[in-house]
Amino acid sequence: MSKTLSLCLYNLLLPAGVLAMLPGAIRKMRQRGGHWRDLVQRLGFFSQEQRQALAALPAGKDRLWIHAVSVGEVGIATKLIALLRSERSHTGIVLTTTTPTGHALAAEFAARHPGRVVVLYSPLDLPGVGARFLEELAPSQLVLVEAEVWPNLVASAIRRHIPVSLVNARLSPRSERRYHQLGFFIRPVFAMLHQVLVQEPEDVQRWTRLGLTADRVHHTGSIKFDPQGAAPDPAQVQALRAVLDKAGIQSQQPILLLASTHPGEEVLLAEMTQRLRQKHPPLALLIVPRHVERTATLLEELGSLGLRPQRRSAVQSPSPDLLIDTTGELRAWQSLATVVVVGKSFLATGGQNPAEAVMARKPVLFGPHMENFHALIELLLARKGAVQVADVATLEQQLDALLRDPAQCQVLGDNGHAALARHEGATAKTLALL
Repeated sequence: MSKTLSLCLYNLLLPAGVLAMLPGAIRKMRQRGGHWRDLVQRLGFFSQEQRQALAALPAGKDRLWIHAVSVGEVGIATKLIALLRSERSHTGIVLTTTTPTGHALAAEFAARHPGRVVVLYSPLDLPGVGARFLEELAPSQLVLVEAEVWPNLVASAIRRHIPVSLVNARLSPRSERRYHQLGFFIRPVFAMLHQVLVQEPEDVQRWTRLGLTADRVHHTGSIKFDPQGAAPDPAQVQALRAVLDKAGIQSQQPILLLASTHPGEEVLLAEMTQRLRQKHPPLALLIVPRHVERTATLLEELGSLGLRPQRRSAVQSPSPDLLIDTTGELRAWQSLATVVVVGKSFLATGGQNPAEAVMARKPVLFGPHMENFHALIELLLARKGAVQVADVATLEQQLDALLRDPAQCQVLGDNGHAALARHEGATAKTLALL
């Protein structure tokens, strides 16, 4: 199928897809602090303030557009931008995101680079909208983080001779099979990409099998796993340490961190923590839910177990249990933890990314469902740099053993860090190719 036919088919099906997703998208937007004016901007209509901010950016080859969906992708984008700004301080960046939480994190980063980073919401991939964005933003190139290949936007960029690169790309065997089933439609879209920079060596063959020529697919390693810039902001760590002090959680006290948990996991793992406390009374519990809008529900659920967790944003008195109701702090919280348990791995499918906790040299454990990170998990387990358990009962046994043996915690953390060290330099390699 030609590129023209692929785009025609896509745009014929797009209205039905937009209508089907619209109610859920609006609900999520309101839950996560979004506004109707954000939707207007996503259609390509900018405020005077936004136009002024864009006009103040360097123009021509010194202006890039980087798109990152949500918090995880924004973390990758800001790491790349930080290195770019250190090497070429005159470069201006337009950073677009899709979610309000990602936008908030990006805006916080932009505030540290005044006049050089402008944060906007990404365009809806409707005909003409991407073209309107490109007209306003006038970038020298478009950089997409991980998996955001929107056909209309990419086609609009190509028509304007703006190269489009996909960075930190990953392609699981499952995704590759799905793409092959839609190969007649997908191949012409991917063929428009200027280059794809992938995380793992095996990803090179997967992308070339989808129609890209070998000279346009490059193995750089993972920016997220790159130790360059992996350390959390010391000021942020210090601020969170002060929160722990206010909650009466001492620096020598063992801390169990539940990272990016999904519905049901908090109660299940909190019950386990109560049992662990019978053997380890000082154990503190930090819960970082994947979606902070669930905070009120979680307070009720945890209260039914007899726990009285305090919200991180409103600590008033000593408590061994904290519910983190703020975003953009997970990396810093992980650096303060004794042991990290990865969410979405017990009661949901796919798992969450354990890389940041591993890079913090923490012992990391997760359940049986880590399908979205197959290559990473395989690497960590082969190097004895993480522990995967079949169920919560086994998790409890493993945590009990680790809490009794700080030396083993150190070994597990060091092994994981060494396993990911092969990605060192991925950010610089990516920047060089861009």
